[in-house]
Order: sequence, then C-alpha cells, then structure tokens
Amino acid sequence: MSLELKFDPRTIEHLGVKMYSTLPPALAELISNSYDADSPGVIVEFNEINKCPKSIVIKDEGEGMSLDDIQNKFLIIGRNRREDDGDKPSDKFSRLPTGKKGLGKLALFGLANEIVVDTIKNGLRNRFRLNWSELLSSDSVYNPKMERQEESTNLSNRTHIKLSELKRKSQFDLDSLADSLAKIFASDPSFPITLKKGSDEILVDNARRYKNIVSQFEWTEKDLVSDKSPYSGKISLTLITAKTPIPPSAGLRGVTIFSRGKLVNAPEYFSESTSSHFFQYLTGTINADFIDLLREDVISTNRQSIDWDQPDMRAFREYLSGIITETARDWRKKRAEDKEDEIRVVTGVDTGQWMNTLPENIREPVLSIINQMTKNEEISDSLKPVVKALYKIVPEYPNLHWRHLHPSIKDGVRDFYKNEQYGLAADQATKLYADRIRKIAHVDKDGVNLADVFSIKDNVALVAINDLSTSSLINMQIGQGFLTRGLMQGFRNPINHAPVSKVVPEIISELDCLNILSLVSYLEEKLDYAENEKVDKN
Repeated sequence: MSLELKFDPRTIEHLGVKMYSTLPPALAELISNSYDADSPGVIVEFNEINKCPKSIVIKDEGEGMSLDDIQNKFLIIGRNRREDDGDKPSDKFSRLPTGKKGLGKLALFGLANEIVVDTIKNGLRNRFRLNWSELLSSDSVYNPKMERQEESTNLSNRTHIKLSELKRKSQFDLDSLADSLAKIFASDPSFPITLKKGSDEILVDNARRYKNIVSQFEWTEKDLVSDKSPYSGKISLTLITAKTPIPPSAGLRGVTIFSRGKLVNAPEYFSESTSSHFFQYLTGTINADFIDLLREDVISTNRQSIDWDQPDMRAFREYLSGIITETARDWRKKRAEDKEDEIRVVTGVDTGQWMNTLPENIREPVLSIINQMTKNEEISDSLKPVVKALYKIVPEYPNLHWRHLHPSIKDGVRDFYKNEQYGLAADQATKLYADRIRKIAHVDKDGVNLADVFSIKDNVALVAINDLSTSSLINMQIGQGFLTRGLMQGFRNPINHAPVSKVVPEIISELDCLNILSLVSYLEEKLDYAENEKVDKN
C-alpha cells in the first residue's frame, strides 16, 4: 500500500515550522500524542555527538497505530479526533483526549528535516519515513517512504518517533527543557514524562514548576470556591504566594489555566489593573476541564490563550478576577500577621496587642513608622533597638496617667480599662485600695471609715505612710486620711449606691477614670511605706 499525505505546503510551513519552531511546545505536542495513545508514560531521548544535537526519540507504549490508522488518522491534517472517535475516556487509564485540532503532528516538521515513525499495533509493525525537504518540493500530495509494512512481531504495542537532521544547532539543556515542560503539563501520576540524555535522566512533574519559589501562603478550591458557586466541582486550583517577589524571567507570575492536564492559557491575573504589589508574588494553576466540553472551541491553536470574548469564558474570567481579589485581600491579612510574629520574635514586642492599646491619633503614625521600617522581606536584628525605643516612647496605653499608675492598680484594672469599662475600672481601683488598707491595718472597715486608720494619736497612727518625724510628714499623713475619705465619699459611695449601668456611662469618662486611677495610685504608693514597715517589724 502506498501512503499519501495531502496538503498545501504553505499550510504545513506556517503551522508546522513557525508555530513549533522552539523545542518545548513542539515536544509538548508529541508527548500529548503519547498520552492520548493511552501510554503508561513517555520517554524522550536527546542524542548528541561532540555536544552537537543529532536526534530526538520519543518512545511510548501506547495503543500504537495500524496501517489504516496511519493513513486515515495520523496523515490527515486537521482531523478532529473527538468528532471522529468520540470524546470518551480511554480504555486503560480512562483519559479524556487532549488533542482536538489535528495539528499537533506538524510539530515534527518544526524540529527536524527527517522523521521516522515506527509503530506496532496488535502484532503488526509499520515504519515509515517523512522528509521535510521532499514534502515542500512536492505538489500538494506527498508519499512518505514505507520501510516496514504490517510485519508480524511478538513485540507489544508501542510507537517510537525519531527526529533527525535537527534544525536546532545548540546543545540540549535537559534541566531547562524539563522546567519548560513542567509549565505546559499538569503532571498525571499515570503518565510519567521522562527526559534522558546519556546517563542523565529527569522526571517532569509539578514540583519542578515551583522549585525556585519559596512559598509563603497557599490557597485551594476549598478556600476560594464556595459550594454555591456555579464552578463548584468544575474547577480545582492551587494559588501560591512567594515569600519574595517572583522574577519576571521565571515566567511564573500569574495563574496558569490547564484543561485535561495541558496548558490552555498562559499565566495572567484576569484583571485590568495589575499594579498592586500583590501581583509580584502570585503564581498558581487552575484546572478547568469543562473548557474542553464547550461546544465552541475557545482554545487558541498554540494553546497559549483562551478566547475571553466568548460568553462562557467572559463569565469565567469575571469569576476568576473575583477569586484573585479575594486572595489578594487574604494575602495582605496573612502577611501582616506573619510580620507581627516576626517582629515579636526579633524584638519581643507584640505589635498587635500594642497597636490595640493606642488611641487612633497615635496608632496611625506609630504603625506607619513600623511599616516603613519593616517593608523589606526579612526582619533584621537591627530593627530590635529601634522598635524597643519606639515602644518606650509610645508604650501601651500611652496616656500619661496610665503610664505611671502603681503596678497593683494597673494590673488589677487592666481588663476593665482595655474593654473601655471606665467606671468599673475606677471602682475596682478603689476596692483594691480599700482591701490593701484592711490587710495592713487588720481592720474590718469600709467606705469613709477606712480613713480612720490614718488618724494620729500620741504621734502614732495605725497605718503610717512615713515616720511622722516632721510637721510636713505629719501633714502628709493627715492628708492621706482626708484624700481617702474624699475618695470614698465622693466616688466610691455614689457608684456603689446607684445603678452602675446608668451612672457609670453618664458620669465616668476615660479621662475621669484616669484621674481617679491617678489619685488611687498616689495613695497606693504611700501605703508602700506602711507595708514595708510592717514587714520589717515582723
């Protein structure tokens, strides 16, 4: 049987040579053919002599091709496999076909002048040769040279394609090729892609795609696609933000869309505005197999872009734009929390708690200073003295009253004050003061009667706040009693004998509270002398 390929040479040159003139996309088409052939994997061998490229061999153990398959499937350019054979899962691995336009085979002519296809199906072996120069010089019909025709063999089904007289002249870089292919394919465990060059061997998988990226945060469809979304169950995704900006040269900025395990849209952000700092850190993949099920073909011939003007795709793009916006918002929140943790480790200062204690007019400039100092990706040790100095200048609850309160009062009323329960904070302070007086004096008194413990008789007081050795010190002792009586009479009694829910909010403001706390703090400080004297005597 004489094989025959019908074509317009200009079509072959345009779609074959120009579209697949670089190695990764051309190899991707040949690898896809092996995947569609239900092969358990594919091996791509790169052969060199004295560092000069000589041949590329693609080997698979798929279903192979019969003579009829070669003539009526492989050699028909533009054949729509899904229409002819049905868009159905394969027999062995239940794969849905990736090929659709019937143009992928032209990748052969983008790489080499000489192509040999050796294939076995059901015990019959066929091998034929195609030559690019002969094909171009033919007049719309080209007859590939048949080298083996339906020879019986005990070998299992397979297809080996050898490309020689390569158009490429530079040495093969296996790592670079593996990196490029990892961006084109979403790896399938049932279909390992192996690249070989001499004794070197590399497996192409998803891990290679992000091998140079230090991930900071990650989101999946569980985080971003709600059960009520029209795309729930139709897409899966992994969005990643790096710790440092992703270099533009990496080709990974943005989100790649795959359908049936193969790239259909190069990385992008699905947004008109991409000036945000966030976009320098974002990468990821979206698997959207439903794109291949649309009646209209929306995937470009080179599989680098989608027709976003198509109504279904326009709606999908708007949805993806919303997902990216939500991710950006969450990224800023997570990043701020992470930075707070880093600052706490380096400086020992809990900036989150600190900021919550500052009045708004103080919080904003302090936060601005910290953000400016920590805008770099890494929090350096040199930040420690700066933050500590700022923390000392503007401490928690920086109002002057609070800053200098007696420790026993500050600790006892902190929760009330923090929750803006100013009346309760002031009331609690007077209770703590009264309890301390009772403890020192060993008396069972309350209210204004507590002031009696400061009374002087025969130059002695039950609770003395100094040694009463001078008239000034005696006056201070008497003043302690008056101030205590005034505190109880003017504040404690009215509060305790009135509905707190009404009186406290109406009468005790934050400033009132701080003033009362300052008075109690002053009186508490004087009790330190009496308490210390008691300890010394015991």
